[in-house]
Amino acid sequence: MSYPEQAPARRPAVVTLAVVVLAVMALGALGYAVAGLTTVGGTVSRFRAAAAGTSADASQVDAVVNLLRGSVLLSAVLSVLVGLLLAGLAFGLAARRPGARVATWVVAALGMFLGCCGIVAVGVQRATPLDFGEDRAVAELVTLVADAYPSWWIPLTVALSVGQVLGYLVVAVLLAMPPANAWFRRRPASPPPHQPPAPPPYQPPAPPSGYPPAGYPPPYQPYPPPGAPPSPPHPPR
Repeated sequence: MSYPEQAPARRPAVVTLAVVVLAVMALGALGYAVAGLTTVGGTVSRFRAAAAGTSADASQVDAVVNLLRGSVLLSAVLSVLVGLLLAGLAFGLAARRPGARVATWVVAALGMFLGCCGIVAVGVQRATPLDFGEDRAVAELVTLVADAYPSWWIPLTVALSVGQVLGYLVVAVLLAMPPANAWFRRRPASPPPHQPPAPPPYQPPAPPSGYPPAGYPPPYQPYPPPGAPPSPPHPPR
């Protein structure tokens, strides 16, 4: 009878490192969401103060402010969802679920693609500003939006995008290494099957009351039972 190959009880170091990287990325996504929500008020105030000296009217300024707040809120919601997704993947990997490993590869591929797109978009935006044609007021407001953000916001966004690409790449490589393959593909060590207790030794039932135990002679009967032949007379002494 052959038994299935069993995996080592301890989690490999490469899987542990992948779990740690995913947890750090999840915390980074949640921190980015919190930073965006806490700085949007100051960004709007600086934008309004700078827009007062432009040719844009109040309705145009309000429209840009609503767009700014909506983009920050949407970015925060997406960051929270990504953080929760990464935390769930890290938990699934730590619990040694093969489905979590496959899902991590899919998310890593998608994350690397989106991270590269974000880096390219920021670079293109910095290199070639948007052209709004004859609408000078809108062009001025868009320029003021970029200047209204804190000075560290754009570098932080770029750093997180680069860290996202590198983090997903590291996790994908770690989960493809041989120790991770062996740990996820082999069955975990199972305890030996339960052995039922041995039955007690057979004991014969006790004789009814009035009978001697087994191994003892029957009791003395002074008179023979009915139908038995008479016993010979005793010789005289």
